[in-house]
Order: sequence, then structure tokens, then C-alpha cells
Amino acid sequence: MEKRDILIGQGAVLLTAFLWSTSGLFIKLLIEINWHPMLIAGSRSFLAAIFLLIIRLVFPPPKNAKKSSSFPLWAGAFAYAITMLSFIYANSLTTAANAIMLQYTAPVWAALLGWYFNREKPHWEHWLSIALVGGGLFLFFGDALESGALLGNSIAIFSGLAFGATSVFMRMMKDGNPRDAMLLSHVITFAFSIPFFFLYPPEINTSSILPVSFMGIIQIGLASLVYSYGIKKISAVQAMLTAIIEPILNPVWVLLVTGESPSLAAIMGGGIIIFSVVLSSLIGLRRYSK
Repeated sequence: MEKRDILIGQGAVLLTAFLWSTSGLFIKLLIEINWHPMLIAGSRSFLAAIFLLIIRLVFPPPKNAKKSSSFPLWAGAFAYAITMLSFIYANSLTTAANAIMLQYTAPVWAALLGWYFNREKPHWEHWLSIALVGGGLFLFFGDALESGALLGNSIAIFSGLAFGATSVFMRMMKDGNPRDAMLLSHVITFAFSIPFFFLYPPEINTSSILPVSFMGIIQIGLASLVYSYGIKKISAVQAMLTAIIEPILNPVWVLLVTGESPSLAAIMGGGIIIFSVVLSSLIGLRRYSK
């Protein structure tokens, strides 16, 4: 693995986290016009699947690309679909802060599963960063954390497990085409959401079409494409540690749109998270440059 590849991979995952982080504002807009959360998940995955399919047809995998075996392809697809669906349910059963904090136990699961499946043993800086990230998340969301419902918190942890597993299974496809797993995951998510379109018919107008279109094509479609590229170049645990920038970007969008400032504890927590991600990245770069 070359230093340049690591930088490109981390940059791609950072861009993915940036795109993922914009979902909160658009989901809020759709919920305000009475869109059921499953309609949001299904609609954006439907558009994301179309976007990824077009990209695949226009830019097919290189002829010398290794064909992915069925296990990581389907396992990665189901893991990411479960991540998206379970996170939505967790948000409906517990607080948003609980849901996002518990989902981002993902680096721990990625470290353990990546060690088992991919033989990518986490280094000491990964474990240190995971510990620092945990403390940073607690500070960041401390004011909003509540005990919540046991079921909601449990589903959020399960979402974190699925999220970590996603990176591991996609990493298994590093010599193949991980974006196929992303495409398949969005097809699965949309298929699961179909009954909800009959149970909760969506209101179709400009106020709903524009947010859904952005989320489907850019926020989750383009993000899936970029993430599938980045995971080919960095380990599963490093990808999860880098992606953890996502939750601290959410309040930035809130600040820009509503003027609501984060608390001092949140700023300190965000600083710790950024420091831990940069630390693990720099140490990793130094190791591979020797």
C-alpha cells in the first residue's frame, strides 16, 4: 500500500462523510411535510440506485478488474441496507443523539470484524483513536443524551454493527468493484420500503421533490460511489474512523441555516474527534512510508 493511495482513500471517505452529513436538514424538511421515514429511505435509495446504475453503464468496471465473489457482494449489500433501515427505526424509538452515538460504535465492530475476515489487524493508533472518539462523542452529544427506549438504543447499536460490517465486506472487494454492493444495497432498501408507499402515500410537490432528489443523487448516491472507491485504498477500521467526522458536521449545517450555535462541550468533543482521526491517519501514513 502506497502513501498516495492512503491519502486518496482517506480523502474519498472524508468527502463521503461530508455528503452523508447533509441528510439531517433534508430529512427534517420532508418530515415537516408528513413524509414517513421509510418513504424518505426508499425514495432516496431508488434515485441512488438509478444514479449508480447509470454510472456503471457509462463507466463499466475495467476488464482486468477481479470479479467479486457472491459472499462479500451480498453481505455488503445487506449490511448497508440494514444500516440505513435500522438507523431510521432507531431514530423513531430513541433520541437522535442516542441513535447517532450508538451507531458510531461502528469503528469497534470494523476493527474486530476486519481482523477476523480480512486479516487486517488494527494497530495501536486505531484502538487509541477509538477510545478518544468515544470520549469525544460523549462530550459532543452529552447535553442531548437520554436513557431512551431500550429497543431504540439496541437497534442503534445493531445499526453500528451493520455499518462496521459494511466497510469490512466492501473492503473484501478491494480488488473488484465495491460499488456493485452499494447499488444492490439501495435496491434492497427500496424494495423493503415499497409497502410504505401504499400505507403512507407521499405528498408530491416541489417541497418534496427537490430534497429527495438531492438526497438520492448527491447525498447518498454520489456518497456511495465515492465511498466504494475510498474503501479500496484504506482499511475498514480507518474508513470508519474517518467517516466519524459525519456527526460533527451536522451541527455546522444547522448553524449555517438556523444560527443555532453548538455548546462548548460539543465544540470540545468535536475537536477531540477530529484530533483522533488526524492522529490515526498521520501515524498510518508514517508507518506505510517507511
